[in-house]
Amino acid sequence: MNWKNLSKKKKAYLAGGLTLIGILLWAFISAGIITHNFNRSQVAGQQDRQEALINGIILTETKNDHKYWEIYGETGSYSSDNSIALLDNCIGNFFDENNEVSMSFESTKGTYNSKKTQIILYKDTHIVIKDGTSLEADRVVWSGNDQPVIATGNVRITRNNQFLATADSVEISPDYERFKIQGKAVSKIYESKEKK
Repeated sequence: MNWKNLSKKKKAYLAGGLTLIGILLWAFISAGIITHNFNRSQVAGQQDRQEALINGIILTETKNDHKYWEIYGETGSYSSDNSIALLDNCIGNFFDENNEVSMSFESTKGTYNSKKTQIILYKDTHIVIKDGTSLEADRVVWSGNDQPVIATGNVRITRNNQFLATADSVEISPDYERFKIQGKAVSKIYESKEKK
């Protein structure tokens, strides 16, 4: 193709096309330069974030060969942004100083906050303590071995068909041996039917 043999019209089209390609190329390169650091900072921020969706998640706290608690979730998720594991259909145990189960639980929903070392059970929560005491509540919060367990919302406590209590909230001592019933409460004690 010889430039001298082209008509003025074809020269104008060719010059216009080359100019358009040059402008598009300049815009593409400029956009890359302008957003280069922005993209890098966005990607760098995402590197620190970890998220996992898990089937059959087990969490446990053990220190110096002593197990404090274990919790199993049928399904769960964990995000490092807020350090909270969300569990569905969870069951678990709390252990005493002899590594024996002192309290067991099941709940439709549960969370574990690794920053606060706190377990929250909510929605259809049922607890059984080693002495046979059974407790149902809307929400149960465990905040450490030396802290009381707090149960709130439609609390119902039974013990061996001898004791029944309902309350707004209950505070369970860290050794799981004493209850402090709070709010609107009703308690009933039943005598044993055995003859002496």
